[in-house]
Amino acid sequence: MRRIVLWLSVSLDGFFEGVDGSIDWHLVDDELHSHMNAKLAVMGAFLEGRRTYELMEEYWPTADQDPAASGPTVEFARIWRGMPKVVYSRTSKSVGPNATLVRSVVREEVLALKASARGDLVVGGPDLATTFRRLGLIDEYRLYVHPVLLGQGRPWLTPEEAKTDLDLVETRTFGNGVVLLRHQVRTPTTHTIG
Repeated sequence: MRRIVLWLSVSLDGFFEGVDGSIDWHLVDDELHSHMNAKLAVMGAFLEGRRTYELMEEYWPTADQDPAASGPTVEFARIWRGMPKVVYSRTSKSVGPNATLVRSVVREEVLALKASARGDLVVGGPDLATTFRRLGLIDEYRLYVHPVLLGQGRPWLTPEEAKTDLDLVETRTFGNGVVLLRHQVRTPTTHTIG
């Protein structure tokens, strides 16, 4: 069964980006980038909000044309261009190649996309993550925790009233100090008396 995976890099104190929107504190070296590429290459689609999509689209379509680009950078540029993308935005006028513009998140439509996808779907961006969480659409949380305390910035997830129970299914520490925390949403078990 396909899953919807929230995939984010966050600071140790829980921020997605700094006060000024910066992400220059991300420690993405070749080891981490190669790991991410291997996981992302087999996904079925990237699901993104407008801001995340625009940031990615600004750089990745031509990143492999830079003669100084590392091997993992060249590889991800190819992954980015080839991967289907769904962009959720009420304000965007258009999106680039291999992308579909959707005006709002409709639970049934997302579930239909999940059922027909060739691989897991990756959700990127904190606003979209909050919406997907509220609608009960996230199956897995994949957080790459960077060894930095930002002190302030934009939180990776806004508070919600509902509690979500998770099971830790993987951890991995990279040489640069980044730690992967992978949790799956716990599905309620049915107990029968018999």
